[in-house]
Amino acid sequence: MLNIEELSRRFREELAAAQETEELEKVRIAYLGKKGSVTELLKGLKNLNGDEKREAGQRINTFKQEVQAFIQKRSAELEAARQEARLKNDPRYDISMPVDLGQGTLHPITLVQRELEEIFKSMGFTIEDYKEIVTEYECFEAVNIPKYHPARDMQDTYYLENGQVLKTHTSAAQNAILRKYGANTRAIFPGRCFRNEALDASHENTFFQMEGIMVGEDISISNLIYFMKTMLSEVFGKPITVRLRPGFFPFVEPGFELDIQCHVCGGTGCPTCKQSGWIELCPCGMIHPNVLEMAGIDSEKYSGFAFGLGLTRLAMMKYGIKDIRMLNSGSLKALEQFKVR
Repeated sequence: MLNIEELSRRFREELAAAQETEELEKVRIAYLGKKGSVTELLKGLKNLNGDEKREAGQRINTFKQEVQAFIQKRSAELEAARQEARLKNDPRYDISMPVDLGQGTLHPITLVQRELEEIFKSMGFTIEDYKEIVTEYECFEAVNIPKYHPARDMQDTYYLENGQVLKTHTSAAQNAILRKYGANTRAIFPGRCFRNEALDASHENTFFQMEGIMVGEDISISNLIYFMKTMLSEVFGKPITVRLRPGFFPFVEPGFELDIQCHVCGGTGCPTCKQSGWIELCPCGMIHPNVLEMAGIDSEKYSGFAFGLGLTRLAMMKYGIKDIRMLNSGSLKALEQFKVR
């Protein structure tokens, strides 16, 4: 097995030499791709036994986390440098002008999204972004919703003249991200979604979700419950009780609805939870074997979980917002009260 210290030294040299996003992506593939150095090290564990295998596995996983963290940091540095260069060369911007820090606030959905990203990053998840206009295959077929499947009726989809669609759920990114990271995926991907909804206090045609997936060997429902409870407890600043109810979603099997005990009444029943003591929060479950196979992952060897979290709904719950339409209203008077002080 290749000396990890030597591999780490070589990785840092290649990382420092990567001056463009394309070069950084080549480094990522060389170490974390399906045929990358880290992947090959993990494959080599099968030739070891007992304590030797356990010790080597711990060292490889530590190195893998180091690679992921440094690549993410380097990616942010390259993007910042690119933005700075663009601004310097654009006559429309004068970056020498002083900034008035007393103006402008973050949107409540942005606040919740950034908080969740920090929580999941601390648990080893990468943050991915994905386009808002996708193909029918990405939005439906790739997540086990074939043509003419009745599940498509659940989503009033906006179709474009070129045959593409406005993303109806963040699940449309699953196939691409699973193909990017393969059988060792741990990622979240927030994004804006669109559905042809009749507007009222609890329905909007434009809303925000966050999808999360984790794939590997021996991933179970217990892992799903742990990560969700940890995340929600951090968001609400106190221990959160959750429960799973059976639910149908084509891309997971088994599928669940995850509810949290009402944080307003503590589970005794109130108007917020419709006297049930529970608030429905997100669909989740074990990723359907068909979804793994379409992404090129062996469903006999690997498993994983997925969840879809409504960022819009979570922001409403966290900040006590009663009308969803306020979030897209553009009303500064309504939105500035959530600014970080």
